[in-house]
Amino acid sequence: MPSQTSLSARAALIALTEDVAAGRGAGFPGLSALPASADARSSAVLILFGILDGLPSDHRAASDAVSRDLDVLLLERAATLRAHPGQVAFPGGRLDPQDSGPVDAALREAQEETGLDPDGVEVLGMLERVPLAFSQNLVTPVVAWWRHPSEVRVVDEAESAAVFRAPVADLLDPAHRGVTVIRRDGRTWSGPGFTVERDGREFLVWGFTAMLLDGLFERLGWTEPWDRARELPLDLDGLPR
Repeated sequence: MPSQTSLSARAALIALTEDVAAGRGAGFPGLSALPASADARSSAVLILFGILDGLPSDHRAASDAVSRDLDVLLLERAATLRAHPGQVAFPGGRLDPQDSGPVDAALREAQEETGLDPDGVEVLGMLERVPLAFSQNLVTPVVAWWRHPSEVRVVDEAESAAVFRAPVADLLDPAHRGVTVIRRDGRTWSGPGFTVERDGREFLVWGFTAMLLDGLFERLGWTEPWDRARELPLDLDGLPR
């Protein structure tokens, strides 16, 4: 039975998607304003929240809307992939001709990548499309709630190395937040980062996915003060130059 706290998180997510649908969305700072390539391909990701049936977070979030068992679905991309190898991401991918739109694409990709049952997923709405310049995609985040959770797993090892449900309170914990920095050819790129421990491993969430999470938490009013000077170790082996 969902707690009142978890229901308030769902209500906050619905309110945000309704604002976006009505044209009142503020966008994702640092992402929405980026120019999209003229030949960018339409893609979608599923940002799926629910109530964790495993070990909840030890951290008590500052926001009353975030219970210790509120979670979000993430996966680790296979290290052999050409685009974003080894990175933690939301389920998702490009729209196929048979998809009626971003919602269909996000649910189809999530089922293919994690084995979830789409019938148990309640789509709450969509957020603003954001460009992903490196892979030439224009991405629609689809926000959803896990009404009837189903088992998730790695379906294809050529696509994913891990699939897990991360407690939102862990991601909000200032002890699990920092920045990731890439220094190359005299240039520096930095962005938000999160660490989360699941299944005996520590995962680093960074790049596009971390920027989406950071912007989403900020817009929901869930963000807690964190050290923006704290640099998280980033393994750059295998990243394209």
